[in-house]
Amino acid sequence: MAKRGGFPGGGIPGNMNNLMKQAQKMQKQMEENQRALEEKEFTAAAGGGVVEVTVSGKREVTKVTLKEEVVDPDDIEMLEDLIVAATNEALRKVEEESAAVMSKLTGGLGGMGGGFPF
Repeated sequence: MAKRGGFPGGGIPGNMNNLMKQAQKMQKQMEENQRALEEKEFTAAAGGGVVEVTVSGKREVTKVTLKEEVVDPDDIEMLEDLIVAATNEALRKVEEESAAVMSKLTGGLGGMGGGFPF
């Protein structure tokens, strides 16, 4: 009775084995890069530097710094807007760094499976 599917000899062919090893190596590198990114901090300012927000690579706000001159009890709305702007910019910096690391790791491959020969 003939076997269905599989490969002759029951093993994984050399090219497939090498591909699996490369995929495992890439996964390990991605995990290491993710850990390194999570340890970094990204700071952005708004309003000419009167508001600064620091965000971790885990996308958590870790620090907000306000210059005294920006604290105006009659204009809380402006302060809120500046905090939002600085926070969003710091988060954009995290995203840019993450994308740059991934691009370097994948060699600029496009979407899922891009550049693979299958």
